[in-house]
Amino acid sequence: MMGTPTGRIGPPDDPPWGDEDRTVESGAGRGASDPPGDQPEALLPLQRRAYAMPYESLTFTMVTRARQELTVTLAAQPVFDLSLSTPVSRRIRRTVRHQGGERALTGMGRRTLEAADLRRIDLQTLHQGLDLLRLGTHQSGVLPVFWRTVATSQGRFALLCTEMQHDQPGALLVEVMGGVEQAPPEAIQSAISHFDTANQAAILHLSPDVGAVRRLAGVRARCLSVDFAGVHHEHAKDWATAAALIRACREVCGQVMLLNLRPDRGLAAHQAGATHAVFAGMDALTI
Repeated sequence: MMGTPTGRIGPPDDPPWGDEDRTVESGAGRGASDPPGDQPEALLPLQRRAYAMPYESLTFTMVTRARQELTVTLAAQPVFDLSLSTPVSRRIRRTVRHQGGERALTGMGRRTLEAADLRRIDLQTLHQGLDLLRLGTHQSGVLPVFWRTVATSQGRFALLCTEMQHDQPGALLVEVMGGVEQAPPEAIQSAISHFDTANQAAILHLSPDVGAVRRLAGVRARCLSVDFAGVHHEHAKDWATAAALIRACREVCGQVMLLNLRPDRGLAAHQAGATHAVFAGMDALTI
């Protein structure tokens, strides 16, 4: 179990993002440090807070070892602290597209994205993503990395000995995704411990499954992230299951970040135990 969350996403000494007004509207409900509790369906908050905020994106191309062209798009989306209803960080959302679609990924009975390809994508994401985040001294950012990169000593060395070791201001968190659910918890803990420093930390990206979440109860990550794009949470009748998933996450980790959350579910998610969110429906400002 993690200790009491700070209300920030990042290492404990990481100040909030920017200098935005910290006023919380009345009736905001439970604070980030209070234990999550059940919320009756009749009390499901429907308020839409001012979560909208434009963000930047950029695109670059790569060629895999199998000579397939990839198009990688990075978008720096704001991460909101749900107790404050204000952005405290930014998260790089990564989209990888393949020329020719999914068929282009399959050749000779195997996928053509090899571990070396994933590592190169991660390194380019790190390089380009830091430029996109432009972290200041008291700011934090989240960058995605593949589990297959982090799981190997060669992959960790490549990440830790590039931009992550430069004198970057602010705090940088790596969001480990893709296969974490199948990895042994002890292997996950060993891998992410290399990123546990004063200015670095790891977030574990998990599938929206209570069993997958509880399986990692002994792993000490800074935060858990769950994509709500595939979680039914539009109607009150669906919220009980969504809230149970959030509560399971908070039982495992002190900070929980929900991705693609509906803006009108921000208050309800906070009351269920989520601490941060990247909201759906935000417009990109392409650069």
